Amino acid sequence: MLLGVIADDFTGASDIANTLAKGLPGEGGLRTVQYLGIPEEKADPAVEAGVIALKSRSIAAAAAVEQSLAALSWLLAQGCRQIVFKYCSTFDSTPGGNIGPVAEALADALGVKGVIACPAFPGAGRTVYQGHLFVRDQLLHESGLQNHPLNPMTDADIRRWLRLQTTKDVGHVDIAAVRTGPAAIAATLEAHGRDDRTLVIVDAITDDDLVAIGRAAAEHRLITGGSGIAIGLAANFIEKGLARGTGADTVGIAGPEAILAGSCSGATREQVAVHSRNHPTLAVDVAGVLDGTVTTADLTSFLLVHAGQAPLVYSSGTPEAVTMMQARFGRDRVAAAIDALFAETARSLVSAGIRRLVVAGGETSGAVVSALDLGALTIGAEIDPGVPVLVSGGERPVALALKSGNFGAPDFFNKALERLAGR
Repeated sequence: MLLGVIADDFTGASDIANTLAKGLPGEGGLRTVQYLGIPEEKADPAVEAGVIALKSRSIAAAAAVEQSLAALSWLLAQGCRQIVFKYCSTFDSTPGGNIGPVAEALADALGVKGVIACPAFPGAGRTVYQGHLFVRDQLLHESGLQNHPLNPMTDADIRRWLRLQTTKDVGHVDIAAVRTGPAAIAATLEAHGRDDRTLVIVDAITDDDLVAIGRAAAEHRLITGGSGIAIGLAANFIEKGLARGTGADTVGIAGPEAILAGSCSGATREQVAVHSRNHPTLAVDVAGVLDGTVTTADLTSFLLVHAGQAPLVYSSGTPEAVTMMQARFGRDRVAAAIDALFAETARSLVSAGIRRLVVAGGETSGAVVSALDLGALTIGAEIDPGVPVLVSGGERPVALALKSGNFGAPDFFNKALERLAGR
């Protein structure tokens, strides 16, 4: 294995696995596998990039550090020459969050400083300019992410936000240095390292900027960022003759389908609205879940009865509705109840023969795939930027699409089901 990724959630793991498998146009990518948690066995020798999906984004920093270091240990044992710590392109993390602690712990374990921190993903509208994170034409804290139910982002200055989580000052490589080229980027990073800065925010507005950053980091042991930071990494190994350059596998599974949406993002709410015009749709009564009147059996029955019609069950509410429920029942209780409901529903669906499953929301996806315990996943075709087809192994394989809440076009759900069938 050449490159190892530690991802802090399951949709983000799929996102960067997709990026590595695609590589640059005309060059191809790496043979990539996504692991659901830290494997107990050695990797297949044919794997060039291994992506470990953790469910650590919203847990306590100490626990996230422990899990991430365990993942690092496994990846290094597989021979990885480079490690990527992947977090969300909207930097989902509170001031007391764990992006900073995990990144510093990984850097300390690898003995490096001047480490790239770049959440940019221009293909999904996320860019970094002068150290500030934008979602399309809006500053992060004005884009709707300030209303995130678990990790509200109230400051677009990622240097300032990250500094709240770190023990050392945070550096910056501005867009002028990035546009000067890989040598200038590398020199600036080295200078920050000499000044004892572990993490350095790097501006990126276009994919070309990310390719330049990737080339500057060709010999770096550790890189951190969103999936966009991996755009140029496969090419480094291909150009050295360490990888041949392959594309994502063409995979798909026919069979019954279901859609579970647990994200409350604006993009997911729009996708739910679009899908509900022509397909059976069931809204989850959160209060009913908490008092036991809405159960896994209710959701499973609805989805199985409507199999073949692209049925959707969702708990996606407006920011106002989410805030009201959290105030009434408690944020952690609501989140845990919804995650458990979707996890048990997914397990029941697969046991009943569902073979294509679309899941929206990082936390929901993590709960679902943890419950299904599918092992390593093959990376297939891209559905929308950042979201590939995933197929499990075994005698009864399942095709999955794990979508971050903010990703995907308005018609994502129907498109995803077609791609999961190999169409």
